[in-house]
Amino acid sequence: MSVEARYLLVDVFTGQPFGGNQLAVFPDAEGLSPATMQALAREFNFAETTFVVPTSRSDCDHRVRIFTPRRELAFAGHPTLGTAAALAHLAGVEGVLGEYVFDEGVGPVPVAFEPGRRPFFGRLTRPGEGDTPPGAPTPMAVARVLGLDPALVLDTRFAGVGLPFCFVRVASPAAVDRIDLDRGAWAATFRGGWAEQLFCWAGNDAPGGRLHARMFAPALGIEEDPATGSAAAALGLLFGDRLPDGTHEWVIDQGVAMGRPSRIEVRIVRQAGRTETIGVGGEAVVVGQGVMFVPPDR
Repeated sequence: MSVEARYLLVDVFTGQPFGGNQLAVFPDAEGLSPATMQALAREFNFAETTFVVPTSRSDCDHRVRIFTPRRELAFAGHPTLGTAAALAHLAGVEGVLGEYVFDEGVGPVPVAFEPGRRPFFGRLTRPGEGDTPPGAPTPMAVARVLGLDPALVLDTRFAGVGLPFCFVRVASPAAVDRIDLDRGAWAATFRGGWAEQLFCWAGNDAPGGRLHARMFAPALGIEEDPATGSAAAALGLLFGDRLPDGTHEWVIDQGVAMGRPSRIEVRIVRQAGRTETIGVGGEAVVVGQGVMFVPPDR
């Protein structure tokens, strides 16, 4: 006899149904094996699917496991916020001041949701630390991967806050929208490197600025991602290196070229010459629910 596994569907980094980044959340996944979780993530074929299970940590409310169609991740932004939205929906506390702390592969991840914001607005917070190694491919090499004139690729840098990215600054939003990823050139340039994921952006990187972005992650089974919270966090880390103490914010528009527009709010707090915290916030809306029938041999 199959096991019934309930799920909710959440659109994240949008307040409108059928925009933003899709997420399937299994709010009571205790008893499902990692192999079953991976099979369910492949079945949905969203950028990520999450599974909520009990945690052994006294400082966390739940353990959240995050799977792409190909593998498990230690941390990702839109699954974290979307899981909080799903649990708030089930508890009937959308639009109410509250917080969840999730046990993820990077440790405790708090998500605070704000009162009076409906359907849901949450902000996750990470310590202001991560990896920013040298060695990113040259703009010339990345231009071939993106199918752009080399003059349109202005800079490339590696950074990661739980998930590594190559950040590519492009000359204009219009050029970002013209990107046509060459899978062969991507494999030759990025496969097996420090970061296989590409986050391409243009716009005003001064505090208060607005960016236009796209993200590609073929190695994770994600041809293009409508909204990438972990990349937004890492970009905040890069921007913070040159900023004075204080609170600095940006807005990232992503998913526009895919017809799933997303809005990501990034906030960093600088103190004593270093980035203390990185916040990633956005809206989310529950758009459906259902049951998967899991075979017993899973």
